[in-house]
Amino acid sequence: MTDEAEPRLFVNRWGDVSDPAPGRRGSYRDICSCFDQSRPHPRARVGFHVERQDTSAPGWQHLLDLVDEAVADGREEFRPLTELSPEERRQVITLPPSIARLTAVKHLVLYGSNLVRIPPEIGAMASLEEFTPYTSYRLHWFPYEITRCRKLTRSTVSTRALFGNYKLRPPFPKLQPAPGSAADLDPGTMDPRHPDAIATHNCSVCDRPVEQGGLQQVWISLRVATDVLPLLVNACSSACVAALPDSARDYIPTPHRGGRVDQPASDWD
Repeated sequence: MTDEAEPRLFVNRWGDVSDPAPGRRGSYRDICSCFDQSRPHPRARVGFHVERQDTSAPGWQHLLDLVDEAVADGREEFRPLTELSPEERRQVITLPPSIARLTAVKHLVLYGSNLVRIPPEIGAMASLEEFTPYTSYRLHWFPYEITRCRKLTRSTVSTRALFGNYKLRPPFPKLQPAPGSAADLDPGTMDPRHPDAIATHNCSVCDRPVEQGGLQQVWISLRVATDVLPLLVNACSSACVAALPDSARDYIPTPHRGGRVDQPASDWD
């Protein structure tokens, strides 16, 4: 389910969080100014969020505990943000790799999050059927690994916040020359403007280790569950890039490296 026009008043069906004043003291999320999410600016300059996850923050530590609890009790719905205080929610800008252990979860609810990225480990959530990051306005892209969630059939995403979305056609960040291998993506030393501010060691396509000099990064827009999502691919070779499926209809037809890439007209045109 996509948000055709996000109303000012709506029934919160996915969590008990509310945030009337984003960015202000006491708010649980920051304001995003990457691009205008209300009108098209196809030639705007965009980039990646530069924040690094503070793994010493109470919110992050609490989230780790919640993941452990969900793994232990085998729950089928995981909505961690409702268990965090507003301050803790604001401290969480990604999810931990340990979400790979949430193999029983069928519905992942991240309603109204402060997230700026999702880790590739989401692809290990084999039972995932429904994904709800709705009103996560700083979440502009997803890892290609989410396509490994074969049972995922329902999603609720704020599509106006996505790179290349059909309503506004904001551009994609230009991907920079890759390091020699995925192993070089050290989250402790890497420039946080790099698209993968978490370490990625395996190919998004074939899951084999990325050898020295083999890493190739591209964007592709694919339908995942109910929505077309911009996906970042960390491929180990040109062959794996060539093996990618066709892009969704009315989106950039082939894998690309972002920047000044021509897109189909937006709904505003």
